[in-house]
Parts: sequence; C-alpha cells; structure tokens
Amino acid sequence: MTSCVYIGDELASYGFGNNHPFGPQRHHAFESSFKDQGLDLKTHILNPVLAERAVIELFHTPEYVTLVEKKSRTGKGCLDYGDTPAFKGVYEAASYVVGTVIDAVDRLLAKEYSRAFVPISGLHHATRAGASGFCAFNDCGIAIEYLKTKGIKKVLYVDIDAHHGDGVFYAFEEDEDVIFVDIHESGDYLYPGTGSENETGKGKAEGTKLNIPVLPGATDETFFTAWHDVENFLEQFQPEFILLQCGADSLEGDPITHMKYSAKSHAYATRALVDYASKHAQGRILAMGGGGYNLENIAAAWTSVVKELI
Repeated sequence: MTSCVYIGDELASYGFGNNHPFGPQRHHAFESSFKDQGLDLKTHILNPVLAERAVIELFHTPEYVTLVEKKSRTGKGCLDYGDTPAFKGVYEAASYVVGTVIDAVDRLLAKEYSRAFVPISGLHHATRAGASGFCAFNDCGIAIEYLKTKGIKKVLYVDIDAHHGDGVFYAFEEDEDVIFVDIHESGDYLYPGTGSENETGKGKAEGTKLNIPVLPGATDETFFTAWHDVENFLEQFQPEFILLQCGADSLEGDPITHMKYSAKSHAYATRALVDYASKHAQGRILAMGGGGYNLENIAAAWTSVVKELI
C-alpha cells in the first residue's frame, strides 16, 4: 500500500467541546465514512504521534509555546483574543496534531509511503507567536520548517480551505523556497480578511505565491476555472514535497462560510496534485484535513481526497 491514514482519539481530542463547531465529532464523522466505504482496507492505518517541544519551536516562539503549556493546565481563558479558547490538555492535543503530521513527513521521506492523510490537521491560522482562528499550533508551518531541516529545498503548499491560510502565507511571504497556492473565499466576506490576488510574495519571493480569492457562492465550476490558473502557475516550479490543506468548509452547507463546492473539487485538486507529485516530488504528497463544520461535508470531502491518494 502506498498510502497511509492516521486515525485515533488523540487527534479527535483537538477540539473545543461538543457544542463548538470544531469539536471531536469532526474526526469521528470522517472515521465512520472512511470505514463504511472500505477505505480502511485500501490504506495503512497509523496511530497519532506526540510531538516534542523542539519540533514545535521550529516554527513557534518559545514564549508562545510556554503560554500554551500554562493555559493547558488550567483550561481557562483564550490562546488569542477570543477565537481560540484554551481547554485542559490543549497543549497535548495540539502536540499530537503536530507530531502526527511530522510522523507522516518522516514516513514519506523514508519512502515507506508516498501519500498520507491526517484528518485533524492543517491548522493554518496560527502565527509564529500566537494562536488564531481555532488554531493553537500551525502544523503546516512546522512541517515546512521541518522539511528544511531534512534537506528539502522546495516545498509546495496548496490550500483549498474556504479561509485564507494567513498563518502560513505571512510566515513564508519572503521565502522563495516555499511555493504557496491558496484558493479561498474573498477576504471581503470571510475571516481572516487576507489573501488578495496582489499578495504574491515579497523580495526574492515575489512571484512564488498565488492567492485566488473567489466570491461567496463559488461552485465547482469556479474552482475548476481557478485550478487552470494554478496549473499554469505551477509549471515554473519543481517542488520536492507537496502539502495539501484540504479544508471541507468550502463545500455547500457549511455553517460559517458561503461557498458551494461539492466534494468533486477536492477530488479534482487531489488528483491533479498526485499527478504533479509523481513528476516533481517523487510522488510525495501529505494531505491535511483543515477546516469544515458540516459533518456530512467533512465525510464527503475528506474521503474523496483519500480515494484520490489511493
């Protein structure tokens, strides 16, 4: 089997309670559909892995990591200005997300697998020094920094979550070795309000970033049209590793966004990136679940991604 999927209660534990849009039921909705469709028989299922603090600090400041540790003990207050509540054990839960993503990176680099999926991951809003938008630790940014320590020079990060991946974008805005692609609902209508088409990278990194904001109500056809621009953009690069943040909140019926994709968009992007990875990245692609707050959409989008990885 060339694909692995991570399943486990440690991943489900990253959430803000049963009554919060980002709760443990997100993981269980995916797991149930994944098994109902027999996808567990076509992939290798692996357990979550806890990250060491040193790995988290490849991206985050020590001061911020210490803050999360302290808030994790009491479970009181917020990790930012109100979007991301603390809860008891948040440090460990977020560390499992990070550690699982890094384990997937290691296994892909070791050629144990060529493709991997981590459902509860893709926490793309956290900054180097703070939480943001339900995201305590930015596993995407940590993965990019970790890949650099392993000698990977060019990383492609693709984000199809409804929300702009601002925590990744601004952390690497001046890094020419991080190729960044993000199709998202326009910041004029949706948090975090960033990701205009004029944001293409700074300094030596000018032209290595592609932001494609789309209007509320965007459909699969909108996505397919945007993807043509993505493919034209990617022709100039030869990344060695691909990260896909495949948030399900861009599907129709999500309670906090305004887009109207179906799971076909997620399948389309994954299929295209699998082909691209086989040409440039030794087949290596790691997909991270990202957002999504409608349980049926989560099940549909993420299983469609896994099918294409298989």
